[in-house]
Amino acid sequence: MQHGRFPRLRLILLALTTLSACAASSPAAPPAGSSTPALRPRGASTVAATLIGRHALAEADMDVASDAYQRLLALEPDNAELQQRAFLTTLLAGRPDAVRVARLVPQNQAAMLLLAGNEAKEGNWRGAEARFSALPPAGFMELVRPLLLAWTKAGAGNAEAGLEILKPLAEGQRLRPIFALNAAMIADLSGNNATAERYYKAAHAELGNANLQMARLYASWLTRQGRRPEADRIMLGVNAADDAVVAMPAVMRGMGDRQIKSATDGIAEVYVALSSILRTQDSGDFPAVMLRLALALKPEMSSARLLLGDIAYAAHHLDSALSVIAPIPLSDPLDAIARMRRAMLLNALGKQDAALAILTQLASDIPGQSQPQIAAADILRGLHRYREAVDAYDKAVALVATPTRPNWALFYNRGIALDRAGMWTRAEADLLHALELYPDQPYVLNYLGYSWTEQGSNLARARQMIERAAALRPNDGAIIDSLGWVVLKQGDMATAVRHLERAVELEPTDPTITAHLGDAYWAAGRKLEAGFQWRRSLTLNPEPEDIAKTEVKLRQSEKLLSSPQGSSN
Repeated sequence: MQHGRFPRLRLILLALTTLSACAASSPAAPPAGSSTPALRPRGASTVAATLIGRHALAEADMDVASDAYQRLLALEPDNAELQQRAFLTTLLAGRPDAVRVARLVPQNQAAMLLLAGNEAKEGNWRGAEARFSALPPAGFMELVRPLLLAWTKAGAGNAEAGLEILKPLAEGQRLRPIFALNAAMIADLSGNNATAERYYKAAHAELGNANLQMARLYASWLTRQGRRPEADRIMLGVNAADDAVVAMPAVMRGMGDRQIKSATDGIAEVYVALSSILRTQDSGDFPAVMLRLALALKPEMSSARLLLGDIAYAAHHLDSALSVIAPIPLSDPLDAIARMRRAMLLNALGKQDAALAILTQLASDIPGQSQPQIAAADILRGLHRYREAVDAYDKAVALVATPTRPNWALFYNRGIALDRAGMWTRAEADLLHALELYPDQPYVLNYLGYSWTEQGSNLARARQMIERAAALRPNDGAIIDSLGWVVLKQGDMATAVRHLERAVELEPTDPTITAHLGDAYWAAGRKLEAGFQWRRSLTLNPEPEDIAKTEVKLRQSEKLLSSPQGSSN
């Protein structure tokens, strides 16, 4: 259960509403012929609906919460708190009737934003400007308000007035690349190419190669100006995340397409950019609110859907994450990212065959990209289908012309699969290559050092490597276990016991670490304690082969302890 979600939602309700300043509005009448269930109680009692709503909020299930609070609101239409909850849950559920419920809470800042966006969609730019102008120019809205007002000016046909709003902010100190990028988009949309270039250059200089969307916007403008080689350089310089790389072929093909076709598109971009910033600020549901506002303006906005899917995934709402990215079509330039995310989500839901089918097709559609093969190999390795995983990793490695530091994980993971498939010579070579690419990578140091320890080879070097890993990750139970294990193999029982006791403190439910502590106790002459730890390890769901080994040790220890020569603690 996501117990932390309900308190955060209450904080948002407090932050986005000014109930003390005005009385709540009366509920709007339903449209003629409407069958919206939220307006018609279905016989559920107030207590039942309240419990359902609270539980749904605790679980961040906004669809169920919206149903519950709209039913309660139909029973108590003047209840100000229910109005607020019904609105916010309906907005976060992405329901089209959020605009209707927003009219019940016109002083709620999220409602003000949604209603202004609705005015903009209808072409009522004066109305949109009035609503945006009513936002308080303080706190979070101090950042949002000028961006939105600039876009309303552009929507009303006065792009120059919009640029005048943004000019001092784009040249200021705080978040100036955001203001510069929006100024560039407004100038681009209005055909003011000189100004667009100046602001695109300014935004790119600040954000560098880390922002894929900024690069796409700038490259699109360059391409439309007949400057494709410059656009290519911008896009090829992007430091895209692994799953974003898969979209690059489609993005490059459609580079000349205009992404911002209207002022409402621009407002949606504002909300997506702000959501990305807010996600790094531990801002509760604010990022999701921003993304829902963006999708209310532009339902086909794939970047908003992908970010919203990430938020749902982080909250462990896997089905919700799948549903929010489902509308992204195959024709979208970001479709490859969406398919990678679907595969990841299906795998997390235990639907590995469906995930592998998506990745197989994606690998065929973008044959020069290694990411689908890597993702498939990772799934196969998780299923203990190690030889198939090795084949997939081999295909991925073949697509990497010159391995660099970021590729260490590919060789590390293939090394693990090779090891588990019984091909240690190749596995060792991959692990050593991973260390060449990333010499101080603690997990590679640990895996290779532990493997050598298990084999009884290179113990001095293994200990040195594991000690380095432990220095880098002093609170990692698996690494401290490896350190205790290699020390035990070298005959230092007292030090081994100390390290392994620490490892069990860090990972109390790990059966292997617990069994290792039993081995150390036995070697140190603490035989009753050894038996206790071995028995405890069997209750922690160990692997079948480990069960057999531990049971043998227990039988032998019990036989020895029951003999006249048996020793005790």
